[in-house]
Amino acid sequence: MAEIDVTQSEADGLLAMEKIRADDKEYEYPTAGVVNIPLVSRDRTESFLLDIRRARLDISKVTYQNRARHVIVLVRVDLNGAPHRNPDGQEVPCPHLHRYREGFADKWADPLPQPPFTNPTDLWQTLQEFLQFCNVTELPTINRGLF
Repeated sequence: MAEIDVTQSEADGLLAMEKIRADDKEYEYPTAGVVNIPLVSRDRTESFLLDIRRARLDISKVTYQNRARHVIVLVRVDLNGAPHRNPDGQEVPCPHLHRYREGFADKWADPLPQPPFTNPTDLWQTLQEFLQFCNVTELPTINRGLF
């Protein structure tokens, strides 16, 4: 099994690493549910996943997540969901951004930074900004559908 706990500098390096699509498959932006899209580092030594999750009852509730080694959540954006309570008791409203923090994994959140996220009500634009934030330079093909 992959190592879940990594150092902060390892996690920061994985997030900063250039990522490209792992295949030429076309993916559908979910109307509800989850799609997991494989990504790899340019030299193909690291594997990543882009997760797009959309709630079934409230389709404006969306999560974008970038994982390394299948299990390490590097960064996650939660849109139109519940507030998040950090380990220190501070409540952070939605939208918010989770980043890997050594010793806490993805348990801490901060308000969604603007920039780089310019309009969190536009789910498609926020996905594009999330991909840039995660340093995905060769984008997977994601069909937008009816959104």
